Amino acid sequence: MPEAYIVAAVRTGGGRKGGRLREWHPVDLAAEVLGELVRRTDTDPALIDDVILGCVGQLGGQAANVARNAVLSAGFPETVPGTTVDRQCGSSQQALHFAAQAVMSGTMDVVLAGGVESMTRVPLSSAISLAVANGYDHPDSPRIKARYAGAELNQFAGAEVIAAKYGLTRETLDRYALDSHSRAARATASGAFRAEILPLPGVEKSGDPVPHDSDEGIRADANLADMAALKPLREGGNHTAATSSQISDGASGVMVVSEAGLKRLGVPPLARVHHMTVIGASPVTRLDAPIPATVRALERTGLNIGDIDLYEVNEAFASIPLAWLRAMEADPDRLNVNGGAISLGHPLGASGTKLMSTLIYALKARGGRYGLQVMCEGGGLANLTIVERL
Repeated sequence: MPEAYIVAAVRTGGGRKGGRLREWHPVDLAAEVLGELVRRTDTDPALIDDVILGCVGQLGGQAANVARNAVLSAGFPETVPGTTVDRQCGSSQQALHFAAQAVMSGTMDVVLAGGVESMTRVPLSSAISLAVANGYDHPDSPRIKARYAGAELNQFAGAEVIAAKYGLTRETLDRYALDSHSRAARATASGAFRAEILPLPGVEKSGDPVPHDSDEGIRADANLADMAALKPLREGGNHTAATSSQISDGASGVMVVSEAGLKRLGVPPLARVHHMTVIGASPVTRLDAPIPATVRALERTGLNIGDIDLYEVNEAFASIPLAWLRAMEADPDRLNVNGGAISLGHPLGASGTKLMSTLIYALKARGGRYGLQVMCEGGGLANLTIVERL
């Protein structure tokens, strides 16, 4: 079977909601990442067969095919196409899958895949709330409501169900969140993110210019006492704002090429796409699909969890990676080694290739071979990708 190679991977630093990236239009933010992928590989943009970007809030500045608009903003030739996909939190990971499948099919040689989300400018679920406020339908149709009558179809309920199922206490979740900030702070201080982050001009709260070259949401001074004082997100629940992913702004992307593309560009590959899985699970529990996705991926590849050197399991809520860790009997020292969405931010549509960028560079730093990335997604979905570092 033809192979798909990743030859460049880059992301912006995570920006807090209303933070240093607040003045960036999402189209232009995505365009900066596209331009950086081209610069890092010295690629003629005219050689790009397609640009596929993930975005969840396709409204306002992120509407009307943000991928095509980003192509134009980047100054690429008008002949370069672009399309936008929505697989909820896994949107840019799905963009990577589509890009890999395109080059593996032999129909394309050079594809840019990534994502963007400005949660400052397009708040979470704003497309739904604005539609309902103006008299339009809710996505949960009468048939869906009938099928899941009496169930709560939301991520907060799902996170608590998973915590209860795996016996994850409030203290366990808090300690995991604290570790996420500690890992992220250490990685930042050591320069571990330097190769993957594209520095951009940002603005301080005062409006003064400031370089945005790191993840804005890391709390190096986080402590358990402060976390314990927070109110739960749901009455009687165990998750708080501290043990949930941060609302964030950001963009990320990878360049995916075929064997022919490798030769044409003359660049060394960073990684090979070894396996791709996407799976559905219960939309009620909603967030535990990474577990059956991993089981399926290991069965189909013949690998076992011990063969994987590093895992990136998105920290939508602290219960998600912890439940995955217990279900897979995986090594906690290989999980989210540089922190995750609790500390680094979760810019929805950008998070898939954001995590992939971090995974690739972490594998390189540790001399690892295989890396596994998996995302829980709205509606009870999960994308999983296994890459081999080259």
